[in-house]
Amino acid sequence: MIALAVASSGIAATLLTGGRTAHSVFKLPLNLPCVENPICNISRNSDKAKVLRMYKLIVWHMTHKYALEALDATMKDIFQNDKCMGGITLVLSGDFRQTLPVIPRGTKADELHASIKSSYIWKDVQRFGLKTNMRVHLTGDASTQQFAQNLLHLGNGEMAIDNEGFISLENIGNIIITMEELKDRLFPNIENNFQDKKWLCERAILSPTNDGVKIINNQLLKKLTGASQIYKSVDTTVETNQAVDYPTEFLNSLEHSGIPAHKLELKIGAHIMLLRNLDPPALCNGTRLIVKKLMTNVIEAVILTGHSAGKDVFIPRIPHIPSDVLFEFKRLQFPVRLSFAMSINKSQGQSLKVVGLDLQRPCFSNG
Repeated sequence: MIALAVASSGIAATLLTGGRTAHSVFKLPLNLPCVENPICNISRNSDKAKVLRMYKLIVWHMTHKYALEALDATMKDIFQNDKCMGGITLVLSGDFRQTLPVIPRGTKADELHASIKSSYIWKDVQRFGLKTNMRVHLTGDASTQQFAQNLLHLGNGEMAIDNEGFISLENIGNIIITMEELKDRLFPNIENNFQDKKWLCERAILSPTNDGVKIINNQLLKKLTGASQIYKSVDTTVETNQAVDYPTEFLNSLEHSGIPAHKLELKIGAHIMLLRNLDPPALCNGTRLIVKKLMTNVIEAVILTGHSAGKDVFIPRIPHIPSDVLFEFKRLQFPVRLSFAMSINKSQGQSLKVVGLDLQRPCFSNG
């Protein structure tokens, strides 16, 4: 039997043996929520279709229902079979207590609607429950088992609450009052320690919003020694006749979660994260690196995580065209951002030993 393992994000795909992103394998539309009756960009007689016919099993972890429906329509066409997924076996894994699909500017109802439970495919899904946490079971540590049990109770809404609606969790961590103290606890003496790659890659501050992440990253960057270099993007409208309506200054001011900022400030030794799949599995969306050399049109960096850790790579400027904006514009910029801090959603799939949580803003309010 030939099996295929895919994941919805690049960093999650690197955790799977031979894993690839679902978008790259199935040629899914980039703006799935905006497409009516989505379908993969794979024709029945293409070479890609011939490869898919070889697979008897596909494993996929947590995704938007439209992605599954697009694959379902494509597989039915390729196999000329009206059964779900064209008759092949699709193994889905995930936990509905975790973050639902994130819908920009969406409501809770929109998020629930995007879940596979709201898809016509759900009636064909045979469900199995995994009851034993093997990672915790093998440790034999009582405190770890209690923590895992607390997480289950929290996810099931079974935790006791006080008169003000708060939940008390004992021995879950240290409470820090100020952001400055949190940064000092997570990155002590960063002025000297940032040159230690192992020290740097095992820690991060997690924040629920991209705005919070940006503020923390910029503050920590200032603590690094050495001169900084600023890269400014080249922003243009895709349709030339829209240039008058959307001047360059306005395009420069736009910030989008999936593309780098117009103004990118870096230093040698800075901790960065890749925002695009450049050369999977070594360079994918979510790969963390350290800046080694800053040049005009290319950044030399060292990969910190995964099977390619320690490898020197070169990152070029590439065009980015966001898919869920009212008009199309193109930003030519390095596909990276600072990653001393990262969003909670972006941290999924990462391996961290030292973690700080910025809880000044509500968590998971949009996902």
